[in-house]
This record gives sequence, C-alpha cells and structure tokens, in this order.
Amino acid sequence: MLLLAFDTATPAITVAVHDGSTVVGEATGHGAMAHGELLAPAIRDAMEQAGAAMADLTDVAVGVGPGPFTGLRVGVVTALTLGSTLGLVQHGVCSLDIVAADVHADTEFLVATDARRKEVYWARYGADGARLDGPHVSFPADLANQHPDLLTYGRGGDLYADVLRPAGEAQDPRASALASAVVAGRVIELPLEPLYLRRPDAVPAIVNNRA
Repeated sequence: MLLLAFDTATPAITVAVHDGSTVVGEATGHGAMAHGELLAPAIRDAMEQAGAAMADLTDVAVGVGPGPFTGLRVGVVTALTLGSTLGLVQHGVCSLDIVAADVHADTEFLVATDARRKEVYWARYGADGARLDGPHVSFPADLANQHPDLLTYGRGGDLYADVLRPAGEAQDPRASALASAVVAGRVIELPLEPLYLRRPDAVPAIVNNRA
C-alpha cells in the first residue's frame, strides 16, 4: 500500500505519503488564496521524500471540508484526477475529523475552523474522537451558548477565544493524521465531493438581455 493524503480546506496546505505502516513523506505550504500553486509542489516534495513515484501509489485520501469553495475544489479535483488517471482507491474525509484525529482528550470536545463571515465550521466529538454532531456552520457566540463547557480545537477556537474555550493545540488539519486514520480505518469515509455547507461567495452575474 502507498497512500497519498492531502487537505486544502484551510490556508494550511498539507500533504503526506503513508506506506501502510508509517508516514514516509510529508510537506506543507500556507496561503489562503494559493492552494492551486502550492498543492502540486507539496505533493512532489512529499513523494520525493518518500522515494516513490506517482505510479507506485495505490490510494489517495483528501479532506473534503467544510471549507472555502476555491481551496476545497483544488484538493478534491486533484484527488479525483489522480484517482481516475492512476486507478487509485479514493478516500474522502471530513476535514474537521482530521483535526479530531490529532486530539487526545478525556471528555467530549469541539473542533472549529474559520468559516469567514465571522462564523466557524464546527463539529462535536466524543473522547474517542468519534464525531457525535455536525459538521455545521454557526456564529461563535451561538456555538459557545450551545456547548459552553467544551474545549475547542482548531483555528476557530483561537480566532474567537473571547467566546469559545480554545484548547491551544491541534490547530490545522494534518495530512499525516489523515493518512494514519484512513489506514487504521478510524474515520467515516465520504464521497469525493466538496463539503461547503453554504453557497459560494462568488456567483455568476445575471445579464439582462432585454432591450
């Protein structure tokens, strides 16, 4: 087995290669509007670190969001293209679940990421990392009112530390956590379709052709 995993649901572009036993290659990039420019070089670097060629891959895993329209589209389309071209087994995973896979907790917790518009994408998890509720998109104050006692992992907690309870760790999705969770069968797999939760900011202009 040789699994290529990546996530582009946040400004942190993350890539990992897993050989079925351990992570053998890893690369990262960062850019809120540069997913298309950064993902391919990160994949190349991770594959070189693993000492493998693209033809050696057997599986591809991708975080399907929730996240902004453009970033998600880059990751999902790349995974679909690689899967189709190379005949790979495809794995889609909620990006909030990827953050949760890095959390070691004794009680329930939240994962929240930046949804822009002063909102967060979030989900609630059990101490074992299993998703109990979500994903949703909400205002931070509404989330805090709903779950006032739960620690929040992910960038959303830090961004809105005035109302949420940030845990201070497990901030961004990591492809190494995604790959390890997929190999271990510890995630709920989803279709390779972007999970937006709401309509994109950009919409086609409506042209009135009537004289």
